Amino acid sequence: MTEALSVDQFFASVNGRDLNMLEKLLSEDAEFCFPKTQRLVGRKQIIRFFKILFRQYPKLAFEVQRKIVQRGSAAVHWVNRGVNKKGEPYNNEGVTLLEMETGRITFISDFFKDTGKF
Repeated sequence: MTEALSVDQFFASVNGRDLNMLEKLLSEDAEFCFPKTQRLVGRKQIIRFFKILFRQYPKLAFEVQRKIVQRGSAAVHWVNRGVNKKGEPYNNEGVTLLEMETGRITFISDFFKDTGKF
């Protein structure tokens, strides 16, 4: 699996809420840094985070604007739109950094423009 394919599959799995695919993409000891949370370590913790995220945002889709993929790393600029569980609209813009080894994602870090919305 190439890095570009992993990046595309990562966002497809998040947009499709496909936790089985997401789980397959992550290494067992993957790390995830998300604004306003403690670092999550391990595939199980990351999947648990996404389950909570999907409950909080029943509608949420990421549109990739551009990506830079190079030697096992990627920077992906995205915009997202959705609706939270209260029915309020949500949108934001940010960058996700990904690191990959042996076809699996080992590190994810998100940065967004408006952390006050989350």
